[in-house]
This record gives sequence, structure tokens and C-alpha cells, in this order.
Amino acid sequence: MILSIGELLIDMISTNYAETFEEVTDFKRIPGGSPANMCMNMARLGVQAKLVAGVGNDDMGQYLIDYVASTGVEIDLIEKKSVPTTMILVTRSQAVSNFEAYRYADKEINHNQLTDNILRAAKIYHTTCFAISQDPAQAVIMENAHTAARMGCQLSIDANYAQKIWPDQDEAQLLVAEYTGLGALVKVSEVDWERLYNKPLKDPNVAADFFLKLGAREVCITLGGDGCLVANATERHFVEARKVEVKDTTGAGDAFWSGYLTAWLDGKTLHQKALAGRRMAELKLAHFGPLPGSVDRGVIYEDFE
Repeated sequence: MILSIGELLIDMISTNYAETFEEVTDFKRIPGGSPANMCMNMARLGVQAKLVAGVGNDDMGQYLIDYVASTGVEIDLIEKKSVPTTMILVTRSQAVSNFEAYRYADKEINHNQLTDNILRAAKIYHTTCFAISQDPAQAVIMENAHTAARMGCQLSIDANYAQKIWPDQDEAQLLVAEYTGLGALVKVSEVDWERLYNKPLKDPNVAADFFLKLGAREVCITLGGDGCLVANATERHFVEARKVEVKDTTGAGDAFWSGYLTAWLDGKTLHQKALAGRRMAELKLAHFGPLPGSVDRGVIYEDFE
């Protein structure tokens, strides 16, 4: 089982391509949140998936719960809170989207939503920088990460740092290092690396070495249209991106990681995990909004030699 903890929210994505919100003419409501997107994609691939999240006790919160359930994700750990459902405005982009966040219920995850029995049942415990950026969710997720690691559960994190979400950059660096040091599988994009560490990523091997030295079990550096680098203590591989018609970049990183983690659960090699991630990202890039229906798991393995 994949246990994904963090933000479930409403993305209001511009219907037209735009670099700034001044250029936006209309928005479309899309279920979003990186841990939720990743969890739903894994459910679409047939993986048992459980989401821990907070939504408002409002119409949008119920809409999100119903939508998540429709993808096959187990929803018993999604809790309605006394504050509104979180919403993010997003520009539709063929490169990197711009966004503005209005945060409420997503950060209200509490200790009652996670128990030792739930952690024991999980094979992967996944979260994001967004999710651990504010208390009470921060304290709950970090404390349970230590517990899960002691129980032998594999930790995973998408280091999707943004200063708009987490202004205290020093704290972000410390908590990412703490989480990584528990032997996590780490995914970070080139853009997120530059945001988190204030330096350009001229060589993805530098970032891979950095996280491995912190204690990561495996590291994946995604480089947008250039591909990705995956590495562990004994091997590393660069996988080139392939040309696809890009309809929506939002959620492509979550799709990539869902393919990667599914391949991890299936015992695939490091290189095969990267190929599976690439294939899921391609499916998402070619589709506006969430992927519809189920995805044949064999599709993400069709590039294997």
C-alpha cells in the first residue's frame, strides 16, 4: 500500500496558456494537490492507495472526497475540517506554471488521522515540501515519518519547494535533510532545487550526490524537457525526454513519481523505474487535467528492453 500524506485541494487552472495572471481570461476547476495527484495516479495503475488529507466541511471538500474515491483511492483518512477547502490559482503553461495559494484545510492534518497500525500496513510513506511547510501538518507528518522508518516502511518525498508556500527557507532545508536522512526516495525538479538551495543546477549529478550524502536511498532529478537523472549508491542513469504534444504541465511531476513508485513496488531496476516514470509523465503532459479512468500498468513498462 502507498500511504500519501498532504495537500488535497482545488486547482483553478487557466483555460488559456499564460505566463501571468493578467493574461488569464478564465479558469477551470481541477482536483489537485501533489500527494493527492500522485496517490490517485497510483490507484489508476492498480496500486492500493490511501490518502491522508484535510478538506473543508463545504461543497468543494465533499466534491474532492467524492472525486478521490472515484479513482479507487481509499478515503477513510481524509478528514473534514472547520476551515475552508484550500484553493490554488494556476496559470496553464508549457514550461513552469505560476500560482497563488489560498491555504486553509490542507495544513490541518492531525495525529488522530495516523495510527501505528496504518503505518505498519504501508509499504511507502510519501509526502511533499508543501505538506510539511506549516503546522500542525508539519509536526504530524515528520513525527510519523520517523515512526514509519523505524517500522521498515520506505519513505518518499517530492521536494517541491516554493518560497510562496514556505517562506522560511532555512527551516525547509533542515526538514528536507532530516526526512531524507531517514533513507527516503527523493524526487526534486531542477526548478525546485534552484528554489530550495538558491543556486542553478548546472549538473544534476551534483544534486544527486547531495541527497545521497544526506542519506537518501534513491534520488531522481527531473529536468523538464531534457529528461531525468536517477541515482543510488551504486549506479545512476540519465533518461532523455521524448517529444510529446504538451497540453498541460500541471501534475506532470506527480505523474512521473507515481510511475516510478509503482515500478519500485513491482521490484523493477533503477533504470526501469525511471522509464516507467517517464511514460506516466508523457501520458499526463498530453492530457489537460487529471488522467481519466484507469491506466493499464503494462503501458508504463512498454519501453523496457
